Amino acid sequence: MSTTKTQQKPRLPNPFNDLSDSEIIEKVYLSHTYDDEVCNKETLFKVVSNVITLSTRVVGTMLKTEEQNGFIESTVISSDFKPEFSTLKLMSCQMMTTVAGLENVHQTTLRILQQLRTFSWDAKALIALAAFSLEYGNFLNLYQASDYLGNSLKALNQIQHRLQLQVIDLSVNTAVKLVLESVQKINLWGTWSSDERYDTEDVPALSDALHQIPLVVYWAVATLVACNSNIQSLSDYSIKTFSTKLSTAVEELSRHLVTCELQRAIIFDYLDRKRRFRNPKGIVDFLKLLIHQNGSQNAQIYDGNAKKIKSVDVFKEKHVLLFISGLDRIEDEIRLLNSIDERLVEDPNEKSGYKKEEFKILWIPIENVWGGARRELLGTLKDGIRWYVVEYVQPLPGIRLIEEDLNFRNKPILPVVNPQGVVVNYDALDIIFEWGIDAFPFRKSDGDRLAQKWKWFWDEIRKTNLNHIQVKGDRYIFIYGGSDKWTQEFTLAVDKIKRHPTIRNADVIIDYYHLGKDDPKIVPRFWIGIEGKRQRRHYENLEPEIQEFVKSLLCLKQDIQGWAILTKGSNVKIPGHAQPMYQTVAEFDSWKDKVLVKEGFDIAFQEYYEVKREELPAPQPCAYMNIDNYASNNVLATITCPNASCGRVMEVTSVNYKCCHGNVSDKVKV
Repeated sequence: MSTTKTQQKPRLPNPFNDLSDSEIIEKVYLSHTYDDEVCNKETLFKVVSNVITLSTRVVGTMLKTEEQNGFIESTVISSDFKPEFSTLKLMSCQMMTTVAGLENVHQTTLRILQQLRTFSWDAKALIALAAFSLEYGNFLNLYQASDYLGNSLKALNQIQHRLQLQVIDLSVNTAVKLVLESVQKINLWGTWSSDERYDTEDVPALSDALHQIPLVVYWAVATLVACNSNIQSLSDYSIKTFSTKLSTAVEELSRHLVTCELQRAIIFDYLDRKRRFRNPKGIVDFLKLLIHQNGSQNAQIYDGNAKKIKSVDVFKEKHVLLFISGLDRIEDEIRLLNSIDERLVEDPNEKSGYKKEEFKILWIPIENVWGGARRELLGTLKDGIRWYVVEYVQPLPGIRLIEEDLNFRNKPILPVVNPQGVVVNYDALDIIFEWGIDAFPFRKSDGDRLAQKWKWFWDEIRKTNLNHIQVKGDRYIFIYGGSDKWTQEFTLAVDKIKRHPTIRNADVIIDYYHLGKDDPKIVPRFWIGIEGKRQRRHYENLEPEIQEFVKSLLCLKQDIQGWAILTKGSNVKIPGHAQPMYQTVAEFDSWKDKVLVKEGFDIAFQEYYEVKREELPAPQPCAYMNIDNYASNNVLATITCPNASCGRVMEVTSVNYKCCHGNVSDKVKV
């Protein structure tokens, strides 16, 4: 005996009980393929809103509620407008013929959305509402008809019969107006999404709203299907339940649109600031674009020297070193800028065509939320500076300019801005760390000029092979040579400093290079290169500072123990004799605290080195000499007058002798 299995059709889901919002959204997404179908949405909306507006007023009159709505009908309709009548009529018929049952409403809704799969999201609900309006408008228009044709059509459409069944009530009126409102909001989202003045990524709430729109579209179409089914006397749905679902979805969409509006306002403010930022009226306008809200001054300028609030106009006609940073781990930068500020005040004289007194430092601390602890930290940092600080509570309106146009990436930067509001150096921190006040007026070209100044020295050093040591602005390098005993002791002392907790805490990077350790032959090669700079054709082209440095190097060469040079990046800072250099390194614990107080390891080192140089005896004793006796013994060569007609021996009137040790007491004069 064979058994037959009854094939049952799968049960359609009830959208109220069987489907969650996420499941409905997923089903709607599956019905959407692409959105390149052309639709004259603007004109169609005018037509549909006219039908809905006038129809709901008829209902208000019919039910004697005199109900008004917030929509204004448009009487101007383009004569060229030709909607797809067959498509609208088909959808209208699908709505009209949906039999009772929430499952059937769900099925018809998805069928309509499938037919609209190639339309944009803001067109789907609008077209569905247009299809609904065909029947809804006809029904209410016939209700008002009083001529023979109208009465005959009333009979054919069973207008009176359906009115007796109360197929039109306030809930239908409210639901239809809610659908029209939802269409407006979706259209608004569509308009904002297609705005070419900004990237949609700049308005992230548009994406959030898009996640909600499929749910709004679904319940808008389902509500229309239910209303139409009721109007045809095929069902008696509680339209309020549909309106509640739609209203909840629309409220969520509205919240996203409010956020969209705020974000759009922010992006338009940014675009306006960016336009003006390209051509500011001056330094004051430049700063206002970064820190001032339109129409208000929520940011204030704190003067660390006067300890009071100043107007941004204090920077008028000034050059501004614009320090931009967070609040954490900026102690080194603050010490450095304190030093620069002091030197700008100490020596306000003109240099390279610029007056130092016209340069001001302004700090813009970057913080997302000013909690109590962060504000307290700012107060502590402010106590240690004498320059200007921007204080604010609300987020800086120009933060995007700071991040995108000034290239701030959560790492301290120091743009230099001239009185015209033009950035002449987008980050002067590196050259100031390396060269200090010598980098004034802090243009990029000033760093290049200083690097070129010492290029000859590094060319000679690199000929000896630096063993892959990197010459960078944030690195200190000891270059040294001499006797085996001294170089071994010096190497151990420097290596100990490198590993010292103070050095690690101060983020100081120290390298060392023992000249000739691996190949003693390179030592004379190096010194021959240095001595070559004393040749007249080279020497006269060197700056006075470099001429003195060459003399000092050749003097260091004579120290039988050894010599050392401390550099900071390309900047050659301190050449020194063996013993005071070793003592300074070996006694680091005596001056380690100065590293965290001074603006750099090199400054603290030099202070202590000068003390040791004065304390320690000279590397070689300076022998006493009788100058008169030396002169009489022809130490001073006789020189004849270069005038050929004269030829007489010239008289020696004065000769200066200076010991390479550099002490004042080591000078004698003939």
